[in-house]
Amino acid sequence: MKKVGPTRGLGVRYGSTVRKRYMKVMIELKKPHRCPQCGFSRVKRESVGIWKCKKCEFTFAGGAYTPVTKLGVVAKRAAKGAPVEETVKAAEAVESATEEENTE
Repeated sequence: MKKVGPTRGLGVRYGSTVRKRYMKVMIELKKPHRCPQCGFSRVKRESVGIWKCKKCEFTFAGGAYTPVTKLGVVAKRAAKGAPVEETVKAAEAVESATEEENTE
């Protein structure tokens, strides 16, 4: 049987847990992401932590494998001076929104 997906070249090497983790990261990296400026799903990774929208040419910093991380949302809220409870709720909202996008 032929292997498909991001782990197709690994075969039986490295163990199933490592392959599953790698597959999860690569799927998240390659899927289309929304641009924070124009809203279109045309954001691609330029290098580690550098993301660029192919439509409006907006370049911004983000996570290594995703343009928006939970810690980044929390840090942004903390920098604005929002209470900690709201910050935690916002991070959970971002997490649930990304899970909903993955199921679509």
